[in-house]
Amino acid sequence: MAIEVRIPTILRNLTGDAKAVEGEGSSLGELITDLDKRHPGLQERLVEDGKLRRFINVYLNDEDVRFLGGLESPVADGDTVTILPAVAGGMR
Repeated sequence: MAIEVRIPTILRNLTGDAKAVEGEGSSLGELITDLDKRHPGLQERLVEDGKLRRFINVYLNDEDVRFLGGLESPVADGDTVTILPAVAGGMR
């Protein structure tokens, strides 16, 4: 069993248009490194200066990883990670 990672539309060009991919690791950072080996370019879109990019939201089993330890958040087989780009904008 692996960790399911749900990919937003904007990053699916890196995953062959897959809506979800699987990866392995004991922490979110290791999982992202593993995913980058399978889908090159993904890590640089998610991580900057050793932290999650500011406008990327990542959820581990529906919990925001920023409150769970960021890239150090532990992950396990059967977990679901959801990547969501932050949405900004509105009326002027």
